[in-house]
Amino acid sequence: NDVGYYYDLAKGLVEGGDQVTLYLAQNGVLSARPSAHSAALSALARSGVTVLADDFSLQERGIAKLAEGVAAAPIEVVVDHLAAGHKTLWH
Repeated sequence: NDVGYYYDLAKGLVEGGDQVTLYLAQNGVLSARPSAHSAALSALARSGVTVLADDFSLQERGIAKLAEGVAAAPIEVVVDHLAAGHKTLWH
């Protein structure tokens, strides 16, 4: 499962002093729903990682309520980060 690896990577980068944003899109937003499975995502947000979920993907899947620490955001956030030269990992 690659998810745990990327959560650990994001947390480690924050602990090292970097700013990290995790942007969930398409079916990735399913993990942003409040549930027992979202506890790790909420813990990641509490560690200092900004956790965003694509607003269009949420709407398409009928998801209105998000787990603690997760915020809805438009895809333009990703475009802005790329335009600013932020390092990006796609998965």
